[in-house]
Amino acid sequence: MKALRATFAAFVLLWSLTAFAAEDDKVFVPGASKAEGPGAATASSLGSMSLLLGAALAGVGGWLVWRNRRGTPVGRDLRALAIEETRSLGNRQFLVVASYEGKKFLIGVCPGRIDLVSALNGPAVKEPSRE
Repeated sequence: MKALRATFAAFVLLWSLTAFAAEDDKVFVPGASKAEGPGAATASSLGSMSLLLGAALAGVGGWLVWRNRRGTPVGRDLRALAIEETRSLGNRQFLVVASYEGKKFLIGVCPGRIDLVSALNGPAVKEPSRE
């Protein structure tokens, strides 16, 4: 969500700069036609180029937010240490299943203390569904 806000803020800033910076030294004369000369085409092309750049940046930011929508880090698959699951026991106490290089461990966590409860071996056994 922070990346989306930052991308939106950058897009608004870039848009406001292009909208006001290109028109600072232009003089409007009533009844005059469009300005002719070498400087007229560059100002409009600079504004459209900046708008395209801003749209591209917004697209890249949106893609990054979409790619990371589950909240998991991009390189999580490459890490050897991972937290597989956590369960709250209440009063700031948790059971954590952590894995390291294919081995799983059950860890108890409470304020001021972390204990290894058990090394987990074999496939996990699921409880039968209650209907």
